[in-house]
Amino acid sequence: MKKLLMAAMLMLLAVFAVACGTDEKTKADEETTAKELTIKHELGETKVKQNPEKVVVFDFGTLDTLQALGLSNNVAGLPKQSLPKYLNDFAADKYADLGGLKEPDFEKINEAAPDLNIISGRQSDSYDKFSDIAPTIYQGVDAKDYMKSFQTNVNTIASIFGKEDEAKKQLDAIDKQVADVKASVPEGKTGLILLANDGKMSAYGPGSRFGLIHDVLGVTPADPNIEASTHGQSVSSEYIAEKNPDYIYVVDRGAAVGGESSAKSVVENELVKKTNAYKNDHIVYLNPEYWYLSGGGLESVAEMVKEVGDSLK
Repeated sequence: MKKLLMAAMLMLLAVFAVACGTDEKTKADEETTAKELTIKHELGETKVKQNPEKVVVFDFGTLDTLQALGLSNNVAGLPKQSLPKYLNDFAADKYADLGGLKEPDFEKINEAAPDLNIISGRQSDSYDKFSDIAPTIYQGVDAKDYMKSFQTNVNTIASIFGKEDEAKKQLDAIDKQVADVKASVPEGKTGLILLANDGKMSAYGPGSRFGLIHDVLGVTPADPNIEASTHGQSVSSEYIAEKNPDYIYVVDRGAAVGGESSAKSVVENELVKKTNAYKNDHIVYLNPEYWYLSGGGLESVAEMVKEVGDSLK
């Protein structure tokens, strides 16, 4: 009888211990799931739960970073129009198509039931609409301090998903790449950045959306007085010939947004052919997907730096 009583007591203790262990594990899981971060960004402060399972992404640079950090499965949806080819995995049906970069489909975004929305400059005016659906953070790149804002954006994503070590590894590699390219810039040589669009040309200088070439990589601007603006400074072939840059970097907007590529015919006219850049085969047609659509991502920035570095060899 005593043996039976003892056995029964041991069984009760075992059940109690398992129950307590289960309760503690459940509590720990709930605490991990419920952990919130306060993310400060250009449009405000947002409380974000760590490791959100369903993320809507309206910034291709951030989409690039998520892919580079192995977080593609956390993406619930995105605007598939003008999706860069190197991000084509996100064209798959499992990712919801949520409208255009400038025309979000808020009904579909709501249906996606995201835990987090990530936007950038093209959607900044719709921040409140996104926020009504789910916590929303802004991940635009500041052209006046490109590398710092890029690094901040990457580290924000890393902190949300616990990917700090991997992010640091990739950012360190880019820092080294930048230093190597900067050291290779020929002394005394100048560069001019052009956006070709619908038969017209705009120039961009330091502090502009493409100013990475001057501000970060150290290529001397052929014209340091270009006004920094989103749409650039409208220029003529005569202007380019007068500035006579040693390098001309061209971003083809038409090719970036799925139109016809016309940059070469627009840029390489008889006047531009008189420049040092043309004579020395230093007119460089940059990858428009990286420069126009998805700049600010771990892969895109690395490739942008590489393109400029390759042009200087």
